[in-house]
Amino acid sequence: MALSSLLLMPIKPSPIPSFQFQHSSLFSSRKTLTPNPNPNHRPATPLKMSTTVRALNLQTLLSDAVNLIQSSPPTWHSAIFSNFVIFVLGSPILVTGLSLSGIAAAFLLGTLTWRAFGSSGFLLVATYFVLGTAATKVKMAQKEAQGVAEKRKGRRGPGSVVGSSTAGCICAFLSIFGVGGVAYSRLWQLGFVASFCTKLSDTVSSEIGKAYGKTTYLVTTFKAVPRGTEGAVSVEGTFAGLLASILLAFVSCLIGEINAPEAVICVIASQIANLGESIIGAALQEKEGFRWLNNDTVNVINISMGSILAVLMQQFVLQNWRM
Repeated sequence: MALSSLLLMPIKPSPIPSFQFQHSSLFSSRKTLTPNPNPNHRPATPLKMSTTVRALNLQTLLSDAVNLIQSSPPTWHSAIFSNFVIFVLGSPILVTGLSLSGIAAAFLLGTLTWRAFGSSGFLLVATYFVLGTAATKVKMAQKEAQGVAEKRKGRRGPGSVVGSSTAGCICAFLSIFGVGGVAYSRLWQLGFVASFCTKLSDTVSSEIGKAYGKTTYLVTTFKAVPRGTEGAVSVEGTFAGLLASILLAFVSCLIGEINAPEAVICVIASQIANLGESIIGAALQEKEGFRWLNNDTVNVINISMGSILAVLMQQFVLQNWRM
């Protein structure tokens, strides 16, 4: 009876683990049973593997690009690549202030600036460009009606870019080639900043003076003359130019290009240089025998004076004052 009851009891089958067969050798008949921890596992498809590889490659490229931009000290490769990226992203702004040939010249200037002074130097030039372009566009219709507006709706060409940056480019080259060693590197940086403070002050004073100047005076005789006359100044334009120089010097100090005393030097040097430029314009420009003295040439003289004055003031005034 007990035996029959035992035979009639239901027998529950125990689960059988899944096994995979792995061949230890291509020609071996021995097989090893290995439990499969996940019976529902599916191997990665070629499409998923390809997507993963592409994502990893893109991440690597982005990482390499960031490292290249952040190269310290800057290299020619990092300067060219950084400028290319910024110029592509900023092209809508660039075309409002520069012609196509002007953009090409500006790219060379930007590359040289980045190589010499890094991202902070480039930011300084970009600030100069934005402020200068904005001042040029002020009351453009009125300026055009009066015949005193810049050509091409204020879009500057390569001549204007070169004329506005010659002194800065010279300082950049002196810095790149280490002329004078570490002791002089700071001077070249100061001269670079002063040149753009001078040019921005000149541009803003001229454009705001043409737009809002109630009375313009010839700087050599103080006689009232029409707006746009070479060598003419106005109270409104002069004050605006001074503020622009102070603003750019402050930005330069903020990003570490110069210190506070050097910022003051840049402002003073820019105003002296602009006064000298106005005198040259009133006394010589467009006069017989000086036809070669066009706006671009005067710009070179102007910014060179501002740069040289700043360097001399730093060496002979600031240094003696500190002693």
